[in-house]
Amino acid sequence: MDTNHHTHFLHLRNFTYFSFFSGALNSDHVAITIFETLVITAVFLVSVAANVAAAVLLTWERRHLANKTILTLNLFVADLLFVSMIPLIVAVRWTVSWTLGFTACHIVLYVICMSGCVTITTLASISVERVQAILQLQAVPTLNCRMVTATLFFIWAFSAIALIPLSLFFTVIEVDFPRQEHIHICTLKWPDTTVEIVWSVTLTALCFLLPGFIIVVSYSKILQIYKRSKLRLRQRGSQPQVGDSFEYKVSRKDMKLFRTILVLVLSFLIMWSPIFITTFLILARNFLGYLDFSSTMFFWVVTFTLANSALNPILYFVFQFKNRWRRFCCGSVVEPLRKVHRGSGRTQGMHP
Repeated sequence: MDTNHHTHFLHLRNFTYFSFFSGALNSDHVAITIFETLVITAVFLVSVAANVAAAVLLTWERRHLANKTILTLNLFVADLLFVSMIPLIVAVRWTVSWTLGFTACHIVLYVICMSGCVTITTLASISVERVQAILQLQAVPTLNCRMVTATLFFIWAFSAIALIPLSLFFTVIEVDFPRQEHIHICTLKWPDTTVEIVWSVTLTALCFLLPGFIIVVSYSKILQIYKRSKLRLRQRGSQPQVGDSFEYKVSRKDMKLFRTILVLVLSFLIMWSPIFITTFLILARNFLGYLDFSSTMFFWVVTFTLANSALNPILYFVFQFKNRWRRFCCGSVVEPLRKVHRGSGRTQGMHP
């Protein structure tokens, strides 16, 4: 294709290239970029701090690492990888023209989408692991290194391979922006529109719809087991036997995890939906004609999605551990008071 006939909206021979993070300069460019930098930097710092703290706390709480613990840690790793692209995004917002080279162009959106695929696939794997644990009556399954390693390898290999076309077809091209000299942008340049459509539909089905379906089926099964267990206990109307008590205990723990994962899944769907919708709008730009969607709008959509990485660890521990953040941070203060209260009805060492 001839690259010398770009006009206003990067239009070229009935094909429109979207500039993604590069944008046209205007009178408010510096002020807007400062505000963008402050917001996305705050997301970056909160996300890194929350995910690292969550990983440390989870490891501290779970002295005997279980399958679900390793998989949960994988969520935090995916989130950290996701936000690692923020410095590159900030750099592009300041330079406007893409000056980071071809390698960075190939990896930015690739890493972002791969992280999302890893996150939802890991959530699906946790749901399957929980169903297996309940059916085997294991409240805390022992670590099976082979199974966990294979699962993690599959998650990352599948996500990395599925997103390869996104990396291959991102490239740097020179274009004309209004009232500006020739600048470079990092954009998708598919060899054929049909290939783009087939890949986008297939990726959505395999990376997001299928894991979502697995989550729904798995936790529907857990919910059924939980309800049957409670019903059996009520019907007997007596003190439950050891086996019944154990099954009921497992079901309650998994219901707690079920609520946690449900919140994470809903958070994922809400915060990733805008970027999916945006991607399909960009995909359909050549069929819809003119599309009024700027790089600034795309930046805020991506920032909103990036915020999910900061929210995930916070939600997990709010629902899973509640007040244990305080015990982790102030254990030396809280624990002695609890012991004193258990020893007597009054707090010792306190003067009237």
